[in-house]
Amino acid sequence: MDEKDFIAAICFGCVIPLCVLACLWRPIREVSFFLMIALTAITFKIDVNFFSHFWYRGTTRGVEVSAVDVLAIGVLFNSIILPRRGYARWFWPASLGLILLFFAYACVNVAYSDPKIYGLFELSKMVRGVIFFLAAAMFIRSEREVGILVLALCCAVCFEGLIALKQSIGGYLRVPGTLDDPNSLSMYLCMVTPIFVAAANSTLPKFIKAFCIVSIIAAGCTILLTVSRAGIPIFAFVVILTTFMCMSWRITIKKVAGAALITLCIGGLLFKSWDLLETRYTTDSLKREYTDASAFESRGYYLRLAGLIMHEHFYGVGLNNWSYWVSKKYGAEIGPAYSDYDELYYTPTKFRPNRTYAAPAHSLAALTVGELGIPGLLLFALVWLRWFQMGLPFLWPRVPNTTRRLGVGIFFGTMGIFLQSITEWVYHQTHIFLTFHIMLGTLAALYWMRKQELKQSRELESHEEFIAEEEEEEIGEYEHKPEPMVVA
Repeated sequence: MDEKDFIAAICFGCVIPLCVLACLWRPIREVSFFLMIALTAITFKIDVNFFSHFWYRGTTRGVEVSAVDVLAIGVLFNSIILPRRGYARWFWPASLGLILLFFAYACVNVAYSDPKIYGLFELSKMVRGVIFFLAAAMFIRSEREVGILVLALCCAVCFEGLIALKQSIGGYLRVPGTLDDPNSLSMYLCMVTPIFVAAANSTLPKFIKAFCIVSIIAAGCTILLTVSRAGIPIFAFVVILTTFMCMSWRITIKKVAGAALITLCIGGLLFKSWDLLETRYTTDSLKREYTDASAFESRGYYLRLAGLIMHEHFYGVGLNNWSYWVSKKYGAEIGPAYSDYDELYYTPTKFRPNRTYAAPAHSLAALTVGELGIPGLLLFALVWLRWFQMGLPFLWPRVPNTTRRLGVGIFFGTMGIFLQSITEWVYHQTHIFLTFHIMLGTLAALYWMRKQELKQSRELESHEEFIAEEEEEEIGEYEHKPEPMVVA
């Protein structure tokens, strides 16, 4: 560890208890929850990587700790210690069992893989994801907390929109925002924008719904500036589906004006960017992308690498070890050879231009099966199915209640990140990974609240039926009661 790491460890060790104490006061806890969400989009700008291997081209390059982790820990502990009056201190969030099972499998995989250091880096990120998941699940109990979540995401997206506009004016052909990659930014927008659509059609206060409309416009314009071939159609798909499932069919002036404003802004930018978009979609065909064996580092190239790894390693090469083993062995079997990480006998101070290492597979499924094997892929698929199952009950009946609407938005946000993960690995990037787990924790809280409502409704119906039966019995006894005899 470097000197800066020791200093950072001491600072975090002192700040975490202070944050936990500060969050004992509920308004501070709400501010912490807001910042935890809003700052997650720039978490890698305000973090420290302990035992950093910054030259490694994996999904995690060190034990990452940032300010948002401190906020999440404070929110989680105090939500358990001092829950809202009338609400449970703890409940078992839906999907937590499968998440922990997948984590346990990953731990065993790392224990039997070589090298282990990169797998430990990724395990540390998975622990962070669980903390953020639990912080959101334990904190959200009513419409007020849901409103804070929506406001924080709106602020984050509008900030990304301003940065993207600045980058576009500055000459960027594809804007990355603060996320360092255009595809990462497009996945982030596909993930969170359905929440804005759902919130705009809910019972939240008017100023929040107006902010959601602005955020939808900002997200739509920004994703066009990313020029993401997969992100743009996926964005349109999930936004349209969310609108269809949330909007009422009653035509009003506000709805017409809002739709016209969104169409005008996005349509104008689409017209302006049409030449660049046309070039992106016509340069490479899907057939060449997936079937051309000579195409280096194409989507098909990564799928073929995954096939090679599966043929030799049923349980994968180890969590976060894709770049290491493809650079060392498998890349040279189907294409140009990469540099070998084991040839680094020194700690580089910056990337050396004469060294090239393999990037993670541009497919979440290929990356997972290559690192964790077929059992790991099947278990990960089961976790995703559970997440989708949690969101399905919110699709029907269509009611404007905020807690129901947000369930719809998170369901389609999950669909957005899933669809783009077919062609990207950036689900593992810290800002997306943590934000997604906050959304899943929120969904788990809404799912639990819905179950409690149904339980109370059934108990109320049973009580009413019991009272009705008691009344019927009393009436029956009264009608069959013999009349008293009158003695003259």
